[in-house]
This record gives sequence, structure tokens and C-alpha cells, in this order.
Amino acid sequence: MSDIRLNPFNPIDRWFASFNVEDPKIARTILRLVPAQCPFERDIVFFGRCLFHIPPLCKLNPLYDRLVELRFRALCYLVDTCGYDLEALGNG
Repeated sequence: MSDIRLNPFNPIDRWFASFNVEDPKIARTILRLVPAQCPFERDIVFFGRCLFHIPPLCKLNPLYDRLVELRFRALCYLVDTCGYDLEALGNG
């Protein structure tokens, strides 16, 4: 018997994977909306001493890898196809 797992995120996952970035405006919007790194990772510092570290919680998101992949495809589209300067794009 095959192991079939029902994942409610499969349709969204497939949509992200098949989405073609073909418009500079959409590509810039993707860069602005999807952060380059996890915004939740933090060091809690008190009087210059690190009390504890909050790990990157984005890995708990089942679509995180697809979002990062989509951001990378948008960045590549802007640089390779549209001729944008990577330095001018900055962090989004």
C-alpha cells in the first residue's frame, strides 16, 4: 500500500511552485512582501548580555520554502530579464 498523506497546503504549494514571475511590478511587490530573512529571530539582550535566543520561527510555516523560492525567482527575473541592479534593489 502506498502512503498517501492529505496535506491541505498542497494546492497552495503547487500554485507557488508554478507561479511565473513575468511582470516587474509584481516582482517588486513580491520582494517587498516576502522578507529576505526570518523577521522573528531575535536575541533578547539585557544590559549587554544575551539572556536567550528566539530561533527563526519561519521554518514552522509549511509554505516558507516556497515563499523564499518565489522571492528568489522574482529577484532573478528583475536582475536577469529586466536588467535591474542588485544593489539598487536592496532588501526589497
